[in-house]
Amino acid sequence: MPQYTAPVRDVRFVLDQVIGLERYSNLPGFENATPDMVNAILEEGGKFMAEVLFPLNRTGDEQGCTRHADGRVTTPKGFPEAYKAYAAAGWTTLGAPAEFGGQGLPHVLNIALEEFQATANQAFAMYPGLAGAAVSAILVAGSDTQKRTFLPKMIAGEWAGTMNLTEPHCGTDLGLIRTRAEPQADGSYKVTGTKIFISGGDQDLTENIVHLVLAKTPGAPDSTKGISLFIVPKYLVNDDGSLGSKNAVSCGAIEHKMGIRGSATCVMNYDGATGYLVGEENKGLAGMFVMMNIARLGVGVQGLAQAEGAYQNAVQYAKDRRQGRSLTGAKDANEKADTLFVHPDIRRMLMEAKAFTEGMRALCLWGGIQSDLAHKAATEDERQLADDLLSLLTPVIKGYGTDKGYDVCTNMQQVFGGHGYVEEWGMSQYVRDARIAMIYEGANGIQALDLVGRKLPAHGGRGVQAFFSIVTQECAAAKANPATASIAAALEAGLGDLQAATMWLMANGMKDPNNAGAGSVAYMHIMGLVAIGLMWLRMAVAADKALQNGTSDTNFMKAKLVTARFYAERMLPDTLSLRRKLEAGAETLMELPVEAF
Repeated sequence: MPQYTAPVRDVRFVLDQVIGLERYSNLPGFENATPDMVNAILEEGGKFMAEVLFPLNRTGDEQGCTRHADGRVTTPKGFPEAYKAYAAAGWTTLGAPAEFGGQGLPHVLNIALEEFQATANQAFAMYPGLAGAAVSAILVAGSDTQKRTFLPKMIAGEWAGTMNLTEPHCGTDLGLIRTRAEPQADGSYKVTGTKIFISGGDQDLTENIVHLVLAKTPGAPDSTKGISLFIVPKYLVNDDGSLGSKNAVSCGAIEHKMGIRGSATCVMNYDGATGYLVGEENKGLAGMFVMMNIARLGVGVQGLAQAEGAYQNAVQYAKDRRQGRSLTGAKDANEKADTLFVHPDIRRMLMEAKAFTEGMRALCLWGGIQSDLAHKAATEDERQLADDLLSLLTPVIKGYGTDKGYDVCTNMQQVFGGHGYVEEWGMSQYVRDARIAMIYEGANGIQALDLVGRKLPAHGGRGVQAFFSIVTQECAAAKANPATASIAAALEAGLGDLQAATMWLMANGMKDPNNAGAGSVAYMHIMGLVAIGLMWLRMAVAADKALQNGTSDTNFMKAKLVTARFYAERMLPDTLSLRRKLEAGAETLMELPVEAF
């Protein structure tokens, strides 16, 4: 049977000794994030996710969700009770504004808890995750009345939220949407259309669901410039805040999926449902992108989360399973075979998983602190830098993080051999659940195009130049220390490949846009390798400093240094081969006529 323990020690190391959370204590929201408070949140959060949510992970996978004849959707056994306990414990309020009932703590703590939650039960995590993203969109784009009406209940976990973009005929190309919103005399709208792939579109966890729906008003431009955003609640809300009549919105079907089966993925029918315009007409994408960007960071965390769960179980299996003898001679003469840990190829897969998960965790947490600083840093320059870095790295965290997270899950399944293919061992679920993260919230190919086509040239390349500068400076400093010099040198070489690839795209992407398209995924992976390489350099510097200062956690810090060297020697060199692929251009990729396939 699978097992899970939240990696609280590793998160604390990143927050305390790599990011240095305490140095932000003068910023709004950070004053309550004292070391004791942070430690209590991580310990209690990890315990809740492991003890309450994780036991339901397999149940949710086996049972899935059910749509009844009257359109109601019920979630797997135990989910409603767990959700009530989740909300009662205050986990929905962690980073939300205090004025609407939240705790107002830094978003970086949400990132840590999102990992614990998604590893324990990714299907369950979808429900509060999307509600939190909807809260963020209403906070940014909603009116004061909408905020007062919807946010307190959503933040308290009494109401949930969804995002409704995709339609049967369009996914990425939102300009093709057909859902219509007709204005009414009272200022509301009647929303009519069908949306698909709506996570949590209906469920039995909360008493109301606040749907955020993209639609077009009469006469709006027939493109993305004509999209508006609407709040369409499952139940209408009376003036006193109580629930009124059922709105004309219903679940027409639920999808039967490869993974995350405990998450109700619904076909939603809007039949003249009452909706309320959020923000300005024809500017709905701006509000929805707030929600999507938060969701994309969350999906990157899901890539890490599934890899972490698979890794923990593969490590335990490799410790217990005995097969064959070490290539250098028997290591346990009292047994008929050695454990899997003696075999270099098993070590290869486990070390790659360890290096990815710990490095990706640091990158996600760094992304979380950039999100906080983009809004709360003391100066405009600091806020701008944080926003530039976050914008640049969001598609990398989502795209590279979920590509690699899925790879780790399949490798951890491989560690189990034939047992990994048998459902009772649980490894199949990690692989199946991880697969969706590469697809939703913008497929990873779209993330790569966004990185190359939008994020690189944004503000004259200001964000990527800032990132290059950070890596260059930190490599130069670390090369002066024998303990980190080789790691810094490897990262410097990887940065050189990233810079060369950037220059190649600048020179050849404009000449032939297919060159940019053909090289975009390779470029995203190069940046992912370098970004995680920067995290490993920082962790190595912090670990060496702790050892020099006489830490009591010697084994932990020594393992960090070894893993950093492993990443530098055996994973960072992939930047060169990826650069060569990118520089091959689009010629052979695009040359064959369709008939030749």
